[in-house]
Amino acid sequence: MATFCEQVWAETADLRAAIGALPFNRELAAGTLAQERFRFYMIQDALYLDDYSRALAAAAAKAPDSDARCFFAAAAEEAIVVERALHAGFFEKFAITPQDAAKAEKSPTCTAYTNFLLATAHTGSYAELAAAILPCFWIYWDVGLAIAKESAPDNPFAAWVETYSDDAFGDQVRCVIRITDQTAEAAGAAERAAMRGAFVLSTQYEWMFWDSAYKLETWPAPA
Repeated sequence: MATFCEQVWAETADLRAAIGALPFNRELAAGTLAQERFRFYMIQDALYLDDYSRALAAAAAKAPDSDARCFFAAAAEEAIVVERALHAGFFEKFAITPQDAAKAEKSPTCTAYTNFLLATAHTGSYAELAAAILPCFWIYWDVGLAIAKESAPDNPFAAWVETYSDDAFGDQVRCVIRITDQTAEAAGAAERAAMRGAFVLSTQYEWMFWDSAYKLETWPAPA
């Protein structure tokens, strides 16, 4: 019998294929993505990760066992420390100044995605939160591996590709999958349904995040 993660991964196959086919990811693989679009993406990703780390910390606080608690606590720290280092390198390479980052506001999609994660962290169960957190890990690894196979020589985005196709990142992904499956095994039917909904919605937001970066998404009117 398929595990929970195997089931939701299969269920989102078409959506994941659409993520891989997005112009942002195709052009990133080819090394032809416009720098303006990548700069937009990196700033939004930094804003996203600030709140994603809070969701990971909440998962650590809710985790029923020490192994999961330690994993999510370390992941929350890594989302800040390691990703900050990656972003700093790209900020310098693509001429993103500290002032640019400081004055940036979340796009509509980034706002919606992070609000969903934080709402789940505060009002959802631990099982639902684990399922909501998983797509960011798993889909980035999936996309990273796919792009690594066809990345252009001297790709200006090689550091991004290497980060998300790295074996160490894959180990993290497998750990979150294992934790989520263990949590699903102990969940009742209603909670498993909530987990499924959270996983699918986060996967949809992943599609929207890359698409919004390509479109340089803005709010419809000045705040």
